[in-house]
Amino acid sequence: MASNKSSTLKTGDLIEVTIEKVAHGGHFIARHEGAVIFVRHAIPGERCTIEVTSTGSSFNRADVIEVHEKSEHRVDAPCKFAHRSGCGGCDFQHINPEFQRVLKSDVIKEQFSRIAKMQVEVQVEEVSESTHWRTRAIATTNRHGKLGFYKSRSHTVVQVDDCLICVEGMKLKEIAASHLKGDMRIEVSASNTGERTIALAPTRGEEKARISEGPVVLHENVLGKVLEVSQASFWQSNENAPEVLTKAVLEFAQLKSGEHVLDLYGGVGLFTAAIVEAVGPAGHVDLIEGSKIATADAARNFVNNPNVTIATGDVAKLLPRITAADVVVLDPPRDGAGKDAIAHIARLAPRSVVYVACDPAALARDTAYLADHSYSLSEIRAFDLFPMTHHIECVALYTRAEVS
Repeated sequence: MASNKSSTLKTGDLIEVTIEKVAHGGHFIARHEGAVIFVRHAIPGERCTIEVTSTGSSFNRADVIEVHEKSEHRVDAPCKFAHRSGCGGCDFQHINPEFQRVLKSDVIKEQFSRIAKMQVEVQVEEVSESTHWRTRAIATTNRHGKLGFYKSRSHTVVQVDDCLICVEGMKLKEIAASHLKGDMRIEVSASNTGERTIALAPTRGEEKARISEGPVVLHENVLGKVLEVSQASFWQSNENAPEVLTKAVLEFAQLKSGEHVLDLYGGVGLFTAAIVEAVGPAGHVDLIEGSKIATADAARNFVNNPNVTIATGDVAKLLPRITAADVVVLDPPRDGAGKDAIAHIARLAPRSVVYVACDPAALARDTAYLADHSYSLSEIRAFDLFPMTHHIECVALYTRAEVS
């Protein structure tokens, strides 16, 4: 990528550019006199006037002000708050959903080419409607107590009266119309069994959110198994994600009765619930998770499964206690598993590794680490679990090369 050392761009400059391609993170790349610019709300191929919003030594940032030559994939954003001065939650609302998935496929391919030095072919799969899919969201009130979401790269709250991305069961319109305290974080969760929880915390400081309405523990029904999920535990936000991802993991894992499986970063046990059924009473599942709240949920979820062992702590530090595994399933946070955890997984010599990832860059990096330990990428699927945003979820299968 070109350096900006010789660039004369200044914040506030208006320039005309042609948009080149999508970049990881929801921006689009343009260049001006050798300077690289990450542009919001653009589409590849468009000729636009953009306003520079920040400058740096390696790249600049800008917003689209006017589109002179529009892409055939540009649409009117369905949400009235989705614009350059509006809510920063959705960065792709100006693109038709089908082409959003094409762009996300391009991002995955580019990340694997650049980081893992390999070519992958993958099509991002549609799994839900492009609106009303989110079951968990964090909103914020301004100092006047009006509900909203932050602007992009800002702590300015954009007041909203509803959110088209949230499921109707969250009743965000109702919350927005209610009397709220100023400068509060509003965490709203809705389960697929009809429950809703609202938790509040000040926007400043480290105070944990306290529940103001609804149950402390929600119940989620996934493929016939009801799981307890505390308000503070991680849960996939797309209403269809738990089932879609579980099926993908099972498809790749091809589990057999009696096998020993690791469920790393296992949360409340979404994947363990399906894995323990597949391996049967003769099999065993080790679930490792860093959150004490999540493992407490998991302990309740598998109280009747003596062949499920639950451990709380750092995955990389706890893995040395494990001596063998037939299959490893991992769903790490956005920054990925990392070199140490991958090395410990490879030491166990599982027949396959199934990796669920919410960031393609971290997945590509860990793919390179796995390759260093003779595990190659066999299959990859990608799912559009976050329509209208740049985020992508992947499930990848790695198998060990036979050593003669």
